[in-house]
Amino acid sequence: MPKITLFTKIAALLLMMLLPIIGLYYYSNKISTHVLDSELNRSNTDQLSFFQEQVDTTINVMGLWPNLLVQDPDISALRDYFEPMKELDLNTISLIKRIQTKLSIQQSSSDWKSTLSIYSPQLSRVITVEDARAYDNTQLQGRMKYGWQVTPHGDADGYTFSLMTSLPYNSFEYGLMLEVRFDSANITDMLNKFKQDGRRDPFYYSKEYGAIYNSTSDKPFASELAAILARGGFLKPAGSRLVELHGKRYMVNTVLSETTGWYLIDYMPLSDVLGPVYQTNYLFYTIVGLLLLMCCVMAYLLYGQVQVPIKQLVVSFQKLKNGDYAVRLKPKGKGKTEFNFLFARFNLMVEQIQELFEKVYLEQIHVREAKLKQLQSQINPHFFYNCFSFISSMAKLQNYQSVVAMSQALSSYYRYTTRQEKEFVPLTEELQFAGNYLRIQHMRMNRLGYTVEVPDRMLHLPVPPLVIQPLVENAVLHGIEPYPEAGQIRIAGYYDGTEAVIEVEEDGIGLPSEKMLAIQYRLSRPKEDELGYGLWNIQQRMQLRFGENAGLELAASPLGGLRIRLRWKPAEASSGPAPGSTSASGTQSLEEGA
Repeated sequence: MPKITLFTKIAALLLMMLLPIIGLYYYSNKISTHVLDSELNRSNTDQLSFFQEQVDTTINVMGLWPNLLVQDPDISALRDYFEPMKELDLNTISLIKRIQTKLSIQQSSSDWKSTLSIYSPQLSRVITVEDARAYDNTQLQGRMKYGWQVTPHGDADGYTFSLMTSLPYNSFEYGLMLEVRFDSANITDMLNKFKQDGRRDPFYYSKEYGAIYNSTSDKPFASELAAILARGGFLKPAGSRLVELHGKRYMVNTVLSETTGWYLIDYMPLSDVLGPVYQTNYLFYTIVGLLLLMCCVMAYLLYGQVQVPIKQLVVSFQKLKNGDYAVRLKPKGKGKTEFNFLFARFNLMVEQIQELFEKVYLEQIHVREAKLKQLQSQINPHFFYNCFSFISSMAKLQNYQSVVAMSQALSSYYRYTTRQEKEFVPLTEELQFAGNYLRIQHMRMNRLGYTVEVPDRMLHLPVPPLVIQPLVENAVLHGIEPYPEAGQIRIAGYYDGTEAVIEVEEDGIGLPSEKMLAIQYRLSRPKEDELGYGLWNIQQRMQLRFGENAGLELAASPLGGLRIRLRWKPAEASSGPAPGSTSASGTQSLEEGA
C-alpha cells in the first residue's frame, strides 16, 4: 500500500472540513428555496384570488340589477302594458323617459362601463339610456340563455358579456326582458391596475373563447403558455406549477372564476424570483472553490517546506544508522530557517561523530576486526540511533549539558563493550556498566528509575563480561519502554558462600506462565530465531564457565513484571571480603537525569 504524503493528508483534511460546510449550506439553501417557492406561490395565489373576487363581485352586482329594477313602479307599469302599441302616446313617452333616467342612474353605480336594456314585447321596443328603438324578436329569443353569455367582437379584439333576465321569469309572451351588457375592456382595465410591480402579466383565458389580455401583455407568449396549460390539463380552480417555455422556467398561477368560467392566469420568470438566491449560490461555491484551491496551494507549500526537509532528515538518519558517517544535508536557500539550522546542527553532529570514530576506532579496526564483529552483534543499533536522536534533540534545544552527559555515558558504554579482552571481570565492573546503561536510558525516559542491592562480598566475584547489562537491557526494552505506567528496575544480589544469585526485575505487565516456560525451555536448546540472542548467549556462556546448574531462571516479579535470576557457583568462594564479614547493602535510586 503506497504511503500517504503530507500533502495528501492536509488536502484531505481541508476537504473534510469544507464538505460539512458545503453540505449544510446546500441543505439550508434547499430548505430556504423550498420555503420561498411555497410562500411565493401562496402569496401569488392569494393575490390572484383576491383580484378574482373583485371581478366576480362586480359582475355579480351587475347581475343583480334586473332584480332591483323590477321593483321600480315605472318598470312595473311598463310590464303591465297588455295591448300592443304601434304609436307611442304622450304618457308612454313620459314613462320611457323616466325609465331611461333610472337606467342611467343604475349604470352609474358601477365603475365599469355597462349597458342596461329593457325589451318590451308590447311596445316592440328596446329601451336604453340613449333611445327606445325597435328590435328583432326572433333574434332576441335566440339570445335567451341562462347565465352570462360571451360574444366576440368580430375582427376586433375583445368580448361582450351579457346577461338576459325575463319578467316574469316563467313567460316570454307578456313580460319584460332586461339585459345587462359590459365590454371586456373593463376587465382589461382592471388587469392593467393589477399589473403594478413590472413582473406580473395577468390575463384571462377560456378554452371556448380565447384570452383577455392586459394592455401591455406579450400576447403570442401568453397565448402559447395558455395552450400548454390547456393541453397538459394544468388548468386548476386554484393552483400553481412550473412550466418551461423557450428554454426558461416560469412560475404559473391559475384561479378559476365561478361566475364567468374563465381562468385568471399570471406568470413570472423563476429567475426573477430566485435570481438573488442563484447569485448567492454561485458566489458561495466560487468562494469555496477558491478556498479549496488556496488550501491545496498551502498544503503544497507546507509539503515542500516541512515534509520534504523532514524526509531528507529521516533518510540521512537512516544512512547514519547504517554507518554512513559521510552523509551531509544541504541547507535549502540562504535564509535562517528552522530546517537550515537543524541541517547545520545535524552536519556538525555527524562531523563530530565521524571525527570521533576516525580518531578512536578506525586505527584499531584492522587489528580487532574479528572481535569487533562479534561484539557488534550484541549491540542494538536502535539503542545508538535513539541516543543520537537524543543528542540531536538536545543540540537543537541548546541543552549542551545533556549532550555532554549523553556523549560521556555513551562513550563509557561503548568503551566497555569494545575493549573487553578478559575472560572474567569483577562483578562490580558489570554492575557499573549496567548502571551506565541505565543512566543513558534515563536521559531518554525520565520515568525510569532503578535500585541496586548487592552485598559488598559479591562485588569481587569473577563473572564473564556482558552478562548483567543484557538482562537490564531486556527489562528496559520489553518491560519498561512499551508501557507508560512502568518505570522501576531492581537489581539485587545474594551470596551464601556457595551459590551467587543476581536478580533483575521490573514493574511492567510481565509474561504469562506458559510463555515463561516456553522461553525457559528454549534457553537450553540450540539457538532459535524466535529467541533473542542476548539471553541465549548468557545461558550458554554461564554454563560453559560454571557448569550445567548455572544459568538463567524466569519467574514473576512481586513488582508486577518479569524477574530474571542469574545463578552460579563461583570458582573461588573466598573472593572478596572474608566469609565472616557483615554484608553491606549498597542501594542507589535514580530520580532524575544527569
